[in-house]
Formats: sequence, C-alpha cells, structure tokens
Amino acid sequence: RLVIGILAHVDAGKTTLSESLLYLTGAVRTLGRVDHKDAFLDTYDLEKERGITIFSKQAVMNYKDLHLTLLDTPGHVDFSAEMERTLQVLDYAVLVISGRDGVQSHTMTLWRLFEHYQVPVFLFINKMDQEGTDKAVILDELKAKLSDGCIDFDPSQEDAMQENVAFRDETLLETLLDQGSLSEENIQKAIEERKVFPCYFGSALKMTGVTEFLDGFLKYTRQKDYPSSFGAKVFKIARDEKGSRLTYMKITGGSLRVKDMIEIRGRSDEEEPGSQKVDQIRIYSGARFENAQEVFPGETCAVTGLTGTVPGEGLGLESDGESPALQPVLNYRLLLPEGCDPLVMLRKVRELEEEDPQLHIVWNGETREIHAMLMGEVQIEILKKLIWERFHVVVDFGAGRVVYRETIADAVEGVGHFEPLRHYAEVHLLLEPGERGSGLQFFTAVSEDVLNRNWQRLILTHLAEKEHLGVLTGSPITDMQITLILGRAHIKHTEGGDFRQATYRAVRQGLMKAKSVLLEPYYDFTLEIPSGMLGRAMTDIQKMQGNFQAPLQEGDTCILKGRAPVADMRDYQSQVTAYTRGEGRLFLSLSGYEPCRDQDEAVREAGYDPERDTANPTGSVFCAHGAGFVVPWYQVEEYMHLQSDFDEEKTGQEEMPPLVYPSSRSENKSYFSSEKEYEEFYKKIFGEDDKRLRRDTEKKVVTAPKEKYRAPRPKKPQDEYLLVDGYNMIFAWEELRILAKDDIHLAQDRLKDILCNYQGTRQCTLILVFDAYKVEGHKEEVQQYNNIFVVYTKEAETADQYIEKTVHKIGRESAVTVATSDSLEQIIIMGQGAVRMSADGLLHEIKTTEKQIREDIHSRRKSARTFVMDVIPEDVEVYLKEQKTQE
Repeated sequence: RLVIGILAHVDAGKTTLSESLLYLTGAVRTLGRVDHKDAFLDTYDLEKERGITIFSKQAVMNYKDLHLTLLDTPGHVDFSAEMERTLQVLDYAVLVISGRDGVQSHTMTLWRLFEHYQVPVFLFINKMDQEGTDKAVILDELKAKLSDGCIDFDPSQEDAMQENVAFRDETLLETLLDQGSLSEENIQKAIEERKVFPCYFGSALKMTGVTEFLDGFLKYTRQKDYPSSFGAKVFKIARDEKGSRLTYMKITGGSLRVKDMIEIRGRSDEEEPGSQKVDQIRIYSGARFENAQEVFPGETCAVTGLTGTVPGEGLGLESDGESPALQPVLNYRLLLPEGCDPLVMLRKVRELEEEDPQLHIVWNGETREIHAMLMGEVQIEILKKLIWERFHVVVDFGAGRVVYRETIADAVEGVGHFEPLRHYAEVHLLLEPGERGSGLQFFTAVSEDVLNRNWQRLILTHLAEKEHLGVLTGSPITDMQITLILGRAHIKHTEGGDFRQATYRAVRQGLMKAKSVLLEPYYDFTLEIPSGMLGRAMTDIQKMQGNFQAPLQEGDTCILKGRAPVADMRDYQSQVTAYTRGEGRLFLSLSGYEPCRDQDEAVREAGYDPERDTANPTGSVFCAHGAGFVVPWYQVEEYMHLQSDFDEEKTGQEEMPPLVYPSSRSENKSYFSSEKEYEEFYKKIFGEDDKRLRRDTEKKVVTAPKEKYRAPRPKKPQDEYLLVDGYNMIFAWEELRILAKDDIHLAQDRLKDILCNYQGTRQCTLILVFDAYKVEGHKEEVQQYNNIFVVYTKEAETADQYIEKTVHKIGRESAVTVATSDSLEQIIIMGQGAVRMSADGLLHEIKTTEKQIREDIHSRRKSARTFVMDVIPEDVEVYLKEQKTQE
C-alpha cells in the first residue's frame, strides 16, 4: 500500500497523467480530459470551468501487486498550501515536468519542498510529442537545476541506468563492480534515500511512456514498516454535500475501525482535549466513496464524527506536522453586502478557515471588519464563488495589503505574571533575534529544581500553539529564539491555564521593551520576455528596488531572474503582458522576509495600538488584599516575584554586536556582551540557590514587598576545560573552509595550530574532538599535540556524543566550555552545567587574544632598553667597577 502525490507547475499535464494512470489500472472505464471538462478528479464546477485543480482529491487504483492511493494536488501557486499539506503524508511524489517548458519557477519551489519534507521523487517528463523537445537537453537541465541524481530509467537502457545509479553512492559502485549488476533492493534504497530520482519520458495525453512509468514504479518502490499501535496524520478538512465534516487522514500505524474513540488534542483556547467517536470511514475515489469498516497502515480515508481536528495534526502515536512553508503574503478586507451582519458572516467563513487554515481569517473588533490572508487573485475569485455556493452571500474583497512580519533587534527579557484570586503563575522568557528565515524556536534553560518539568513542557507548548503578534503593526512575529529562563508555580493554586496567560503576557511584555523590526515579504521572480524588451524590464526592476542576475539569452527570449519586494512586484504581471503584447511571462515565488524599506510609514498606516489589543494583553495580573489588579507592562518588573540575572543594560544596543543573521540555521548567536557574562548567567540559573527557590514556591505567595533573588556564594576555583567540535569549526570559519575544499587534513592541522596558540594564553585544558565514527573498527584515539589534546572518536560515536559524554562526567565539578554551533548540542550541554560558545564567538575570542599578544610584544620591544651592567653577575660587576676606578 502506497500513497503517492502528483505535483507539477500549472499546465504541465498533471491531471492528464492522473487520468492516464486511472485508465490503465482500470479504475475508470473512459479516459477523461481537462479540455473536455470530464476529468475524473476535477469534480468541482469551478475546476471544470477554469481547467485547473483547486482542491486536492484522491483516487484508489490497483496495478498488479500495487495498491495505490493517488492524491492529485493543485498546481497553481495560489493553492500551494493545499498542495503542501499533502506532502506530509506521501510515500512517494511524482513530479510532472513539461518537456516544452522545462524546469520553471514553481517547479523549483516544489523541489525545495520535497527536500524539506524528505519525500522520494519520481519524475515524468510530459508532452514529449511536441516539437522542440529534446530528451538529452531536458535531462541536462534536470541535472543542472534539480539534482545530479536525475537519471533516465528507460527500460531499454538498463545497463546505462545501473551505471549512473552506482555513481551516486560508493557502496553501490562497489556492489556493481563486485557483482556486475545492482539488485532491485539496491535501487529501491537509493531512491528512498533521495540519492536517485528516476526519470521517465512520454506523453500522458497520447498514453506513451505511461505503462513504462507504472512498471518502473511497481519495481522500484516498497512499503514502509509501520508500528502496531494506532497513528494517523490529518492532511485535509472538508465538508460533503450535506454539510457533514470530513477529516482526511493517512493511517501510519495499527488500524482504525468504525466506532473507535480517537483522542483529540486541544490546540487553542476553544478546543479542549478529549475522545471523539468515528462515525463513518469513507474511501473516496473522485466524487464517489465507499464505506469501510476498517482501514490499515498506508491507506488514506475520510472520517466523520470528529470536530476538533485540524490539518497537520497527528493522532495516536503520530506527532503534529509542520506549518506550511509557503505562506500568504497579501491581506484582503472582506466587503459584505448591505444588511449582512459581520458577526454572522464571521462564523460562516470560519468554516472555510477550518478547511484551509492558510486563509487565516482575522476579526477586527473595533472596526467590525473581516480580513483574510490570501495568495493571489485566482484564490479570491474561487473564494467568492465558494461563499456564494455555500452561504448564498455575494461578497467582494478590497485592495490587498502586504502581510508583514515582525522580529526584534536586541535581546530582552519578558515577564508575564497571572495571579487573580486562587490562581498563580510567573514566567520569564529570554527573547533573542534569530537568523533570517528560521521562524520561531523555543528552548528551556531552567533547572527542574526551580520549575517542574511538566510545567516547563506546558510553557513550551503554549509558546508553540499560538501565533504571537508583534507590537508595531500587530503582525505575526518570526525569526526569534525564545528561551524559558525562570518560572514559578504555586503548589496549591496553579492550573494549566495560568501558565498559558503568563506565557502570552511574557512574550508581549518583552516585545514592548525590545527594539522591534518590521519585515516585508520578497518575491523570487523569473521574467521571460522578448530580447528587445530587456532594457524596459531591467529599469522596472530597479525602480522596484529589486535586484537581478545577469540576463540569459535563449533564442529571441531573454530570461531575467532576481528578487524584489512583494509590494511593488505583485501587480507587475499586467504590465508585462501589456508592454510585451502577451509574449512575456512572469513567475513568482515567495523568497522570504527582509527589513521593511519604510518602517515608520508602514507602522503609521497600520495604526495598531498594542495596548488596546485586549486579545493580546501586554500587562500582567497581580493580587493584593484578596483581589486581582492589572499592572501595565512597563511596571511589571516592580511587582514580579522572581528576580533573574539578565541585565538588559549590558546587552543594550550600544554594547551589543551588530545584528547578524548567520548563514546556517543551526548557528546560535549569543547576544550577551561576553562569554563570561553568559557563563555567570547560567551558573546562577543552575546554581545551589535553585533548591531554596523551589522551597519558597511551596510557601504562601506574598506580593509585597518585592522578593529578591540572591546570587549563589562564590565557589572554589575549578579546573577549566574547553571542548571544541573540530569539524564544526572547520566548516564555520572561512579560512578553514577554503583549506578543507582542497585538503581536509590541511584544515585540521591549521585548526590545531590556532588552538595551540590560544591555549597558551587561556591556560585551560583544551580538547579538540574530530568525528571518526564512519571509520570501520576505529577505536577511540587520544593524541597530545603540543599543549592540547586531540580526540578521534570511536566507530559509531559522533563528536557530539563524545562531548555530551565528557560534559556529563566533568560538567558539575569543573568549569567546562563547549565550542559548537549546533543548536541542539548547545541546549544539551547547558543542561549538564557547561557553558556554550558559538563558532563565531570562539573565532572572535581567538582574534582578540592574538591582537592583545601582538600589542603587548610591540609595547615591550618599544620600551625595552637592555644594558650589560643590568644582566651580569654581581661579583663581575664589582670587578669591572674596580678596574674602571684604577684607570
């Protein structure tokens, strides 16, 4: 049983290929066509009318020993969220590429998503019957733009195919040389591991190459091993003709039967966790369905009776999926007809948001307006017709506004306190800027002696469950690392909802104190225009404050690729059509977010007042004389019960390094003024007074006077250790990275020499660790190189594992610093009592030390004046003076 998805750029022939597969497997008796408006999977009237796929549909088919569930997904970029949700439940993806158009912008977006979700891919190059298509040219383009693993799987060229596959992996190459051929299992594994991407060529409309594709798919795929306990992944919410709510899911473990009870996880204030009963199990194929009593792993189904499910949710053993990477960038106001109650309409459009969370319906209580975040004009047209058909209301949409994001430019501590009568929770969060495009990352650095593990997990859950809004325009925040650094519960009065309130308020209080940065979206664009129009296009892009690469010439057509702000680029397609007389084409895909070019103007235009946003309060609730009272955000520190050691003045804008966004997502920047300060901060977090602090929480909470937190007593001098992740430094430092391209051993030697010099000034025990876990039979090896120790790990043990093991042994008794830029490793070693230093931090400290040494040597040379009489023995000096007197 396999679940496969067919994906493509619009008009590549995706639905036509689906029809061909259904016809060849006997799932349908007649071959439908998109242009004839009788395609089996285009069941919605608007799909037939426009000739595009809008909603993902499924069909079931059997081919020999293969039971396939085919998911046909939208190809238009406006409906990319619908497409992306299906990726999380696919066993394999089939990417359809037009032989005439080749790799297009949306094709590249799809390829990045396949990599992100680690989905194995088969390629079908369609429309090869059209003039101007060349198999060799297309294959070269696939290798250049997608992957060298794109290999022609033409059955008539089996030997050449096996050789090309073998070159993708050393083990496969050895197998081919030893045995003379590769087994099906060898190739299946290479495809599953995304080292190889089989390519088939043909024409879906004329049914050529489709049978070969099916045979190859049967031959080179295999079913996953599923656990015996129940698990399922929800990928779609819909409603049938009678209005019944359908939850589409893929079974990923055990089985599901009618009348089974499923535990639903409450993920918002309105949803509460609880068990719900499965009323019906439907196996859909196109518009038709069959009722089933039981479904098994590897199958998809639609279930009735569940009301609290959301797309991306995991059921049973399955964990929740990721939020879609493709997000809408335009916000539209919903214009209602006269006499239509906005609150009544809000409840109705919430149903549509349930089915497509990317709509993101927003209610403005002050202006009584409904806003929706959408991808583009095509989605607007479909939504208007959908609202009319479902609710019989004629609506329109106002002019679209850009959807901004917000982040911060400096580190700040946010405090949230929630203490109405008989409730209690206090949360301290450290908010730090993250690298661009990293989203939100949540960590904890609190000892379990201070706050119970269950409360810590609950706080992290509340951080992740909500879309937190910034304080400039009320836009969602992003590109931040939020770390729990302190927290307190009451042994009697704390409930789960108390920490939800305290956590939300801590985020908002921190944002009010921080220097916020408004981010605007940018498009990656590909513009294909006649050569004579190139000058006009380049001028337009420059006016938009965009940038572009050197133009590419293909015959009479010029291709211009670059990046430009969404605000200027979103209406450019109509201009391109006009000045090229319909010959130009513009392809857009969301690139990411960058600082807004005119932040002050955008903030004024938004007119957002964070202190009047009652749904996202910035202040905290405290208790006095048996009653709760609200404290504004700027006075919370005067009332809070816990005192952290985070000094915001020392991490202010003047003393902090400039805001830098690392190139690697795993890199974790420190925004403390020094590593020593960072070390002291975490020593106090994990110090001896934590146990006393826990005992304090068991006492009755008193709000006044303000409670002080005393720093731990000075400890005895400790042995100092510095553990360095070798390969992490080599690939993080530019000098070593360049050396490693030519000779990794040369880079290793250079790193060892640098660290030897550094150890001479630091006077600590320095241990440099290199991975050797792939070396068969290798035992742990420790060498002394001048004044440092070099460790090569044993087989199957990584440098991270060795460092964790060492820190665990010596972390509590000695002062241990670990130099690594691996985010997960940093959190683990901090939990063991060690201090972390990033790759950039170590490099900065080394360069600072070298500079100080040079200055010291220079000053000594300049001031040094050495005389013979200053260095000779005393008796010789007396003798020379006597001789001089006699003369």
